[in-house]
Amino acid sequence: MSVPGEEAAPVSSELVRSYVITGGRRLPSAEDFSLHMLVTLAPDRELPLGASPEVRAIWELCAGGYLAVAEVAAHLGLPVGVARLLLTDLAEQGHLLRRSPPPPARSESRLVIEKVLHGLQSLYA
Repeated sequence: MSVPGEEAAPVSSELVRSYVITGGRRLPSAEDFSLHMLVTLAPDRELPLGASPEVRAIWELCAGGYLAVAEVAAHLGLPVGVARLLLTDLAEQGHLLRRSPPPPARSESRLVIEKVLHGLQSLYA
């Protein structure tokens, strides 16, 4: 309820949509499904009965192989927290396999890179 003379804060349709998709549940922490964690469908699983359109979309996306949590959220056009919640539900039901994110790339010295470059040039030049 707003106080007379004050305007009520506008409610975004995206905010309402996220609330409806999650059923008002608390979003999981970032540690449960990091942005770089890879997910895919477990073998021989069937789409749950009464699956929401978002779960169906996740099912189709993850059927093709591993995707990062951030990629799933981007393809669905959902906030990352909402995608994490949906992925958590599917993982708890045994429908998803999780793989830890790949390690960060290492930086090689300039000398090593130059040796590789010279080796390739001598092979293909």
